[in-house]
Amino acid sequence: MKEEDLIFTGFNSGLFQFLKDLKKNNKVEWFHNNKERYQKYLVIPARGFITELAPFLNRLNPAIRTEPKFNETIMRLNKDMRFAKGEPYRLFLLIHFGRFKLDSEFYLYFEPDGAELGMFINNSKEKNLFFKQNIIKFQKEIINTCKIYDIDNNYSLSDLNDDMNIVEKNFNADKHFNKLNEIEYILIQRKKVVSEKVLFSTKIIEEMIKMILQLYPLYCFAISPQPLKLIHKFEDDFGEAV
Repeated sequence: MKEEDLIFTGFNSGLFQFLKDLKKNNKVEWFHNNKERYQKYLVIPARGFITELAPFLNRLNPAIRTEPKFNETIMRLNKDMRFAKGEPYRLFLLIHFGRFKLDSEFYLYFEPDGAELGMFINNSKEKNLFFKQNIIKFQKEIINTCKIYDIDNNYSLSDLNDDMNIVEKNFNADKHFNKLNEIEYILIQRKKVVSEKVLFSTKIIEEMIKMILQLYPLYCFAISPQPLKLIHKFEDDFGEAV
């Protein structure tokens, strides 16, 4: 990879056009014929974006992966056809930041008609995942965290297992705690639409950092059996209610 490819200047409308064209031509031959567009508008900007965010994320939590690589911070468009049926390519670009595969993570998600910012919480019983036990143990603290950090009413609550169906448009931890508890794969997605002006410039870096700082205290309940200790460290490093 050339060093200049990692200099991030923003995404480009060519990303959305590529995904729209792929939706109409989801075939291996078409993809190979348009691989240069794929690299130019999706892969290279994604790697630059990740590289720009890396210093902040490394300071926030060194366990979060920040290498601009497929299967770590970038999801491949091509499906593993040994396990998938139908069309060979996904119709979205997912840039995500977690500690390991299927970890709770922060994401920037592109589909043909727009982009979304949010956080995925894995509320299953897998190893090194703690939200399911913490949601029982720390109900009051989770509700207070969402209030203190202004998460309430600024994000929607969706169910990834239900085709990303929106469960609550105006998520409020106090009002919707039971629903939060019931969903296995939780999406906390920012309500504010990401504008092209932001996406097509370095301002998207600022937006991503702002969102991560807002959601990180809630993320602590997903990644640690001692979330309050982790939140206190975060507040010491970045300031309370950033």
